[in-house]
Amino acid sequence: MEDVLEVYHLPYDPDYPVVCMDESSKQLVGEVYEPIPCTPGHPRRLDDEYVRNGVAEIFMEVEPLAGRRHVAITQRRTRKDWAQQIKAMLDERYPDALQVRLVMDNLNTHHIASLYEAFEPHEARRLAERLDIHHTPKHGSWLNMAEIELSVLKGQCLNRRIVADMATMQVEVAAWERDRNTRTRKIDWQFTTPDARIKLKRLYPQC
Repeated sequence: MEDVLEVYHLPYDPDYPVVCMDESSKQLVGEVYEPIPCTPGHPRRLDDEYVRNGVAEIFMEVEPLAGRRHVAITQRRTRKDWAQQIKAMLDERYPDALQVRLVMDNLNTHHIASLYEAFEPHEARRLAERLDIHHTPKHGSWLNMAEIELSVLKGQCLNRRIVADMATMQVEVAAWERDRNTRTRKIDWQFTTPDARIKLKRLYPQC
């Protein structure tokens, strides 16, 4: 826990950006019957019946101090899918960074071994050398600031029952991402190591 908190309070350094990554999902749901449009004195009416169209996976990465985020909507989130997101992050979004300080939870896909499963050894090693990984502790995923950004995404963009297909979701999420990045929405993290030693004292070993 303290390792992650110390990373969060490092000064901004474009050569060593702090990036938080997390994952979630969204059930794709379509209408069985077309909604009845609103008319004078009557609101738009929706039928209770719906059809399930599968699940879309969400990869969220956010750089809190720079106010940048990137969201990828995919069909799966396997080890290879995570590895592909890491490669795109390093080579496309942070090509000039010497090393990315990456904060994630301990999901079994979030390990260097996933890079070796997805790429040839020399490529996996090249990517691994540009990562400085910091895992949140077990039951401590709330320490990952990407969870905050996922909550904002779901509240502002995906807060309705009907999202019928992945293509629609990708377009809408991309528009949300552009707006957030244009406005440079940052995360002002306040919780510190001294706070943890007081408020979470029960989690520390007792001498």
